Amino acid sequence: METAICGKLALSPNHVINPKPGDKQSLCRGPCPSIGIHVAVSTTGPGKGGGVLERPAIGKTPARESEFDVRKSRKTAPPYRVILHNDNFNKREYVVQVLMKVIPGMTLDNAVNIMQEAHYNGLSVVIICDQADAEEHCMQLRGNGLLSSIEPASGGC
Repeated sequence: METAICGKLALSPNHVINPKPGDKQSLCRGPCPSIGIHVAVSTTGPGKGGGVLERPAIGKTPARESEFDVRKSRKTAPPYRVILHNDNFNKREYVVQVLMKVIPGMTLDNAVNIMQEAHYNGLSVVIICDQADAEEHCMQLRGNGLLSSIEPASGGC
């Protein structure tokens, strides 16, 4: 049996009743306005269980932006390397002290390793961070008499 709510009442596929407002056969109370929402209920027959509601024919709801789309649309600043260059002016102990003072979270072991790499190889990566922080660290290192520069971390090895 198929029944249309607020529309024609179908007792069988070949028998259709057009209810009038207030009729007992109508599933609407009062006048049966046509609001554009048609819901059909299908049942398997009397005593065979509940029916299945079809999806209402309402205009499509606007799509909601997912968290993934929001994260994808946000661009993160590209990382930059702060590079320490070897010089023939500053003592090794002083370079270690400056690294520990200027770079947050720098340990004694890391500072010594960075200083030695710069001494033997000519340069060493001190930290990789966003551009604003890299520029600030570079200026602080230079302000303490060390040679330093920055470069984008995405290029090269």
